[in-house]
Amino acid sequence: MSNTKPGPRRRSGERNSLDIARETFAALTTGPSPVSVDCRGFRGLPGRLVPVDELRDLLLARHCPQSTRDAMWMYLAGRARREGGTWTVVATGVALPALTSVAATLSRRFAGDPSEIHAEVLRGFLSALAGVDLTQPRIMVRLRWAAYRAGHRALREALDRPTPVPSGRGSRPPTPPWGHPDLVLARAVEAGVLIRLEAEVIGATRLDEIPIADWARERGVGEWAAYKFRSRAEHRLAEYLRETTVATDSTDPVADLVLTRTTTEPKQDPTDTAGDEPPHPAPLSRVVTDSEGKSVEKVGPELSKNDPKSGVQGRGESPRSIDSPEVPRCA
Repeated sequence: MSNTKPGPRRRSGERNSLDIARETFAALTTGPSPVSVDCRGFRGLPGRLVPVDELRDLLLARHCPQSTRDAMWMYLAGRARREGGTWTVVATGVALPALTSVAATLSRRFAGDPSEIHAEVLRGFLSALAGVDLTQPRIMVRLRWAAYRAGHRALREALDRPTPVPSGRGSRPPTPPWGHPDLVLARAVEAGVLIRLEAEVIGATRLDEIPIADWARERGVGEWAAYKFRSRAEHRLAEYLRETTVATDSTDPVADLVLTRTTTEPKQDPTDTAGDEPPHPAPLSRVVTDSEGKSVEKVGPELSKNDPKSGVQGRGESPRSIDSPEVPRCA
């Protein structure tokens, strides 16, 4: 049984770039002599010629070792670079489950024509395929992230375009940011509540459901450091949204959506260190005015071992461990 997922939403009767890639790949796997890879020497794969559509499904299997995936992707990317043509199509076809998922994630909250986003997802993958470092691990994860970034840029550009307003009577488009949570994050960046990297981690891991482990790995930081980085940003964002939705429009459903999805507390991992923390904005001013009108420095709250956010382990307690539901996709 194939592990491919349904294609991204599209207008009736239209074919997008991923459809064309899927059809071209399928043509290589039909007939008496399908394009195959000699898998002898690849640990965990059958010691025979394996048709490339079967190979795709084997690489997606949970029990497939990561080292085997990397070895095969080194092989596929190498042949695509040397020979192009058929092997570029093969590499694209093997990656299609991941590319389809990325395109669907980016376009499901976009009311316009998603074909440009799909095309950019594919372009981002092909560009990375030609230049990704094959000596480093998790090749497909890095290719997937390149596709995601390209598609996300296209999405943001599409959202930044002015919305045409029809003349005369009739229904009009709702006032922004209705319809897209990314606009709420962009508004928070413009207001100085978040920096772009904070908006990116919240958008990617909360709204687009990218595992935070993948996000952290792509940027070379520890998973727990990424959790803490996101958590601090989310606390500021939540407070900002509470203030702005009360002050402006308490019925803004997009702000409600972002607020709901960004107030889940991550579990703590006391064994991780914060030395590889991503950059974050400078803290807000701690200068306040006392009762006599003099400026004094306000210090942070006293650390309490009874505070659930203190990170202090009680006497005789076992360390708490992360039990993250965000398991990286096999791709």
